[in-house]
Amino acid sequence: MTANPASVGEEQRLRDAVAAEPDSARAHAAFISHLCSAARIDDALLHLDGEARRRPSSVWPLSLKAGVLSAERRAGEAIALHRKLVAMAPDVPTLWCNFANDLAALGMVSEAAAAYRNAVQRAPELGAAWLGIANLRGAPFSAEDIGAMEQALPLVHDPYQRVQMFFALGRALGDRKSFSRSFENFAEANALRETLIPHGATRLAAFVEAHRILRPSFFAVAEDLPSDTHGAIFIVGMPRSGSTLVEQILASHPDVEGLGELFALEEVAASMGAFDAPTPFVRRLQTLTQTEAAHLGADYLARVGRYRRTARPYFTDKMPANWRFVALIRRIMPDARIVDVRRDPMGCSFSAFTTYFNRNADFPNGLEDLGRYYRSYRHMMEIARASAPERMCDLDYEQLVANPDRKIPALLDQLGLSFAESCLAPDRNPRAVYTPSAQQVRGPMNRKKDTVDDYLPWLEPLRASLHVQE
Repeated sequence: MTANPASVGEEQRLRDAVAAEPDSARAHAAFISHLCSAARIDDALLHLDGEARRRPSSVWPLSLKAGVLSAERRAGEAIALHRKLVAMAPDVPTLWCNFANDLAALGMVSEAAAAYRNAVQRAPELGAAWLGIANLRGAPFSAEDIGAMEQALPLVHDPYQRVQMFFALGRALGDRKSFSRSFENFAEANALRETLIPHGATRLAAFVEAHRILRPSFFAVAEDLPSDTHGAIFIVGMPRSGSTLVEQILASHPDVEGLGELFALEEVAASMGAFDAPTPFVRRLQTLTQTEAAHLGADYLARVGRYRRTARPYFTDKMPANWRFVALIRRIMPDARIVDVRRDPMGCSFSAFTTYFNRNADFPNGLEDLGRYYRSYRHMMEIARASAPERMCDLDYEQLVANPDRKIPALLDQLGLSFAESCLAPDRNPRAVYTPSAQQVRGPMNRKKDTVDDYLPWLEPLRASLHVQE
């Protein structure tokens, strides 16, 4: 593959910057970011190893390397670096927070809690660390913790840290049954996030509507599919629908590798102009030749390949928002399986309202827009399902946790996977999990009281939006 001249020029510029300021952590960070964006992870790690040897007492080469490993879903490899970093610089709160994030991903809850506590003791205004504690789902926050967060809130200047602090306070107050104050903090978090990452609800609805021009034959599974399989299993739906649990179940199968939430499909869609104008994108899907479609499928698989660690024949891509691209999946990887995970819309939408989504996620920040988002998702899935149910698998979360012994074998059968006893005990799977549900899926499956019931007095805008007939 020929290198992009602009990319080559940018790399040379960054190399020159590093040469001009060899002791500048910022210059090295920019160079490493460029290499990682180009999926040249080995080159990035090699560069950082060289800097670490040249500067054995410096923190930043090890910190950058730990960050690269974490971003590449290699938390297990990063842990030893984190331990060294907090020993070298024990008073740097972000090092403790980064350490805790990877400990939490690996299910090392007690150690993660201690690391987060070390962070907030040094920097009470670090919203990310407080949110990390909230996501561990361990012992409830104390009244002293709530007081510390409320006292620190005026000191939080970074708006993203402020958003995370509001979410942590909402969770803490909800745990102590102070539901009115809890909801106020969740609302503050979402209102602030909307100013930072505005959600395009109208644009999304137009994107879904554009797909109505597709004929049933577009979605139909061809009878002459190639005998070899790409092995992709997409798990889609609303965030907080139970998709992490479904992936944990499938990743417990000896033939399936769980890759978590990937941006690979969105990147392929963006390369086709999906976010520029919806109708031309859909028409482009219709006119793709078989060769062009195959190249786009190969592009997706190449992007995914950087995260694969095993030779298992199947893998999961658990990005919930991939529901937007079911038509693209059908066109470029017609052999792929799609699992649509559903949960009660009120409970699911409110759970999303109480969850922090990072700056890369275009997701609603208000109750009415959450209802519109859910309707857009359902409309898109109905378009695909009405035309091609063959490789679509509907999975009801409430039924799954109520009757896993029946629902899990049925899911495996529908996906063409043999039954595996290990899938019935996903909580025993030690794989790293990077979503807010990480600690929930490490416990036994059971039906829990849905917290939405405690907040119903404030949720009429959501209810009304969900029940709009279009």
